[in-house]
Amino acid sequence: MAKRRVGRYPKAFKQMAVERLNQCENIVVLSQELGVSRRLLYTWREKLEPVERSEGPPATSRESTLRHEVSRLKRVLAEKVLEVDFFTGALQNVEARRQRSGKAGAQASTPTSGT
Repeated sequence: MAKRRVGRYPKAFKQMAVERLNQCENIVVLSQELGVSRRLLYTWREKLEPVERSEGPPATSRESTLRHEVSRLKRVLAEKVLEVDFFTGALQNVEARRQRSGKAGAQASTPTSGT
């Protein structure tokens, strides 16, 4: 009988996955990207978040405010990274089309008006 492999994923990977899960809008895409099931992501979150919450509440309201601001900025940064990735891909597609269309100075793809 084969032994089951225990601890297939390192704890750092699980923590990273849970952090991304908490900020993610499409969990299916995240699970496919990481190569794990959605159920496993939720299981990791249930096991890891109580440990993080046991640290206790922030010492001051200022610290709490700063934590919320950091979380908000992380979300905004993640959105901007996605936008940059999208536009980088679009630019690469445009450049690839230009290279296929021929040499500079060639006839335009749309005719000019004969006016």
